[in-house]
Amino acid sequence: MIPSLFNGSVSAGACSATNFPLPTIFGAEFLSLEANLVSNFSRNVQTGLYTNHGGVVVENLDFCNVTLTYTHPGQNDTVHVQVWMPSDTWNGRLQMIGGAGWQAGLHYAGLGGMAAAAAEGYASFGTDAGLGSDVYPTNWALTSEGNVNLYLLQDLASVSLNDAAIIAKDIVNTFYGQAARYTYYSGCSQGGRQGLMLAQRYPDAFDGIAASAPAINWAEFFVAALWPSVLMDQLGEYPPSCEFDAITAAAIEACDGLDGVVDSIISNPDLCDFDPLSIVGKVIKCEGIGSGERPISTAAATVTQATWDGPKRADNSSIWFGLNQDSQLTDTTYQQGIVSTTCASNGTCTLNELDPAADWVTLFVNKSSNATIRYMSREEFEHIVHLSKNMYESIISTNDPDLSEFRARGGKIIAYHGLADNIIAPGGSKLYYDNVLEKDPNAQDFYRLFFAPGLSHCFGGPGAYPDTIFDSMREWVENGIAPATVMATSTTEPIISRPLCPYPQQQKYDGVGNSTVSESFYCE
Repeated sequence: MIPSLFNGSVSAGACSATNFPLPTIFGAEFLSLEANLVSNFSRNVQTGLYTNHGGVVVENLDFCNVTLTYTHPGQNDTVHVQVWMPSDTWNGRLQMIGGAGWQAGLHYAGLGGMAAAAAEGYASFGTDAGLGSDVYPTNWALTSEGNVNLYLLQDLASVSLNDAAIIAKDIVNTFYGQAARYTYYSGCSQGGRQGLMLAQRYPDAFDGIAASAPAINWAEFFVAALWPSVLMDQLGEYPPSCEFDAITAAAIEACDGLDGVVDSIISNPDLCDFDPLSIVGKVIKCEGIGSGERPISTAAATVTQATWDGPKRADNSSIWFGLNQDSQLTDTTYQQGIVSTTCASNGTCTLNELDPAADWVTLFVNKSSNATIRYMSREEFEHIVHLSKNMYESIISTNDPDLSEFRARGGKIIAYHGLADNIIAPGGSKLYYDNVLEKDPNAQDFYRLFFAPGLSHCFGGPGAYPDTIFDSMREWVENGIAPATVMATSTTEPIISRPLCPYPQQQKYDGVGNSTVSESFYCE
């Protein structure tokens, strides 16, 4: 139970727009402020939708919703921020809920996270960064053909995040008659990138940041996600999902037991040397295509290995990291898989473009709504990677390892990254943390990274999900107790619990205990 830092309750009459003076933000002009009391709000926020927490059943929640609309004069943007404040259960803390995909925060999962946070006693808040409810950037990326809307991109990348923190602190102070004792940020994926941006660029905004599976190197990894598609175009072959799924299953079978436990999880992908070409020709089930059976093709094996290796230049040097062998390349649970084809019943398959990555290259790098990214040569692909990094790294990437200001103000960062992430390669998180350690060898005193074997992007897969990561961060901030491990529990059968280890330590099985319980594992 989180102790309350606020004694009392707030009257319903306090939730009136007339009671809130407009905040002051340099460079911003407020357009409106609305306040309404929400009563008996209920929602089942499932595990994974309240980032860095477990699931929460919200029942009969009463809160004041203050919505502010503002613009940065001359930039033609309209940004919305919502602050949800529980009427009589406030714990004295603020929690910002981050974004996902192309959305900055006020999306379906984000609003669920805000509701869950409010139900737990936090005043919660989020921003749409001026992007409204758009899931993709199609409607806002270009002001005209050839001209990127850099103002809105900057809002998404950084500006709106600090604005929202200033606004929420001011609104909370007015509503409760006292400032929040602690202000926290929680996000994964896009939200993880936002969290690191806050630590790097706005070190005074938050006391603690949970920034998981972060899209740190946005300019590189988004283009790298197109690598399997580029290869299939070059080969002129588009294998069906069943072939890629069979290769992934074979890799898991070959490497699963290397850690001493057979659980469909590859705990240390670096030890897995499975060669996809070794099962070319093996006949597999492929329902709905031809006879329902087909041999694994050389093309499928080649594309799979290249996806694991990551994109390469013509001289075979690495452009970016690949995904690990147990990542589900064709998974479409939340969006298109990184390897995606559509097949007719006669076995003819065509390529599906990976929408988020295709949008980045088409709209922001090529600056055209009509540009094609199909049939690129290796040289053209290398050029696109270079352009993306050259034009946008300083705007939206969050790879600055200098966190000295955030450390000096007493801030704490905690993050996890699933080793079976099928969207953002965990190698990017490792690279960033290594760079932070190189600059500050004692960075573990304020920043810890935990890798989660078998976990997919943010959550999902057979691996254990760290639903305690936010609370571990809060404990570190408020009581100075650094997490030696973070407890995690799987969300699918069979249920397993595991301790996640702070990098560079790794999770090890003791070889004798029950492999489904955390007590049988240690960090080394």
